[in-house]
Amino acid sequence: MTADIWLSLPADEIEGLPSTDDAGFRYRFWNGGPEFPADPADCVFYTVPYLQPGVALRPLPAMTSVQVIQTLSAGIDHVEPGLSALHPGVRLCNAKGVHDASTAELALTLLLASLRGIPGFVRGQDAEEWRSGFYPALADSSVLIVGYGSIGAAIEDRLAPFECARVARIARSARTTARGEVRPFTEVHSLLPDADVVILSTPLTEDTRGLVDAEFLARMKDGALLVNVARGPVVDTKALLAEVGTGRITAALDVTDPEPLPPGHPLWHAPGVLISPHVGGSTSAFLPRAKKLLAAQVGAFVAGEPVHNVVLTTE
Repeated sequence: MTADIWLSLPADEIEGLPSTDDAGFRYRFWNGGPEFPADPADCVFYTVPYLQPGVALRPLPAMTSVQVIQTLSAGIDHVEPGLSALHPGVRLCNAKGVHDASTAELALTLLLASLRGIPGFVRGQDAEEWRSGFYPALADSSVLIVGYGSIGAAIEDRLAPFECARVARIARSARTTARGEVRPFTEVHSLLPDADVVILSTPLTEDTRGLVDAEFLARMKDGALLVNVARGPVVDTKALLAEVGTGRITAALDVTDPEPLPPGHPLWHAPGVLISPHVGGSTSAFLPRAKKLLAAQVGAFVAGEPVHNVVLTTE
């Protein structure tokens, strides 16, 4: 039997893919269309369509031969609900490295735009108003990064030239990096009162869902800024609305809960809130990096070598 490798990008556009000549496998292109490109039961390597969470799960129950599932996103929360339908031993891989630079760029963009009052300047330009004044600076401020994986580290790399007074790091477990100590999630509340800026870059898991609740927000210092480039449900939206409504803190959100944010939702017009439409990874850097990742992962799989970025293996 010839096995199928499902790609969400056309195989002829991905340089470096192994040749199918006499190799016992075929490439199938599927990016979430209504019809499957072939029988899902013949698929051994499944590349999940990008930014299509519901669609991604459709073929999983029929993928009785699949060995590797590759997302093109850093998060895997949109795929996890379908994993119970799979046999044991399926490796789920994320796109670590593909979105690091772009998401870190946006985190800094949202951070600086919020601190320096850019949304107000844009509205002032539309109204032909000269809105001068003093605004907070990133220089000499204290930053807390909550979620210190590859994206969190990329954010700190880009913070380096801005002369922050201190950068603290929180992750699932404590460790030491070249930039300094990483503290465990259990210590996050003790670090919040000293942070002028709190950046969320953690995966969405059962442990991080609702992490930023009323108690978390209440511990943030007066005037602090919350930046979310993680996932919307990491933040309790009702609690955030209550806190920003007082004017005590501000927020810059690339992700929201619900998402997409529907018309009429109070977050759209909440005071001190800047919103971008989940575009952390949607840049010109995505396709070249995604293609490079797929070439490497498929190459390793076909050669019988270990694939990278394995987040979990089904049991």
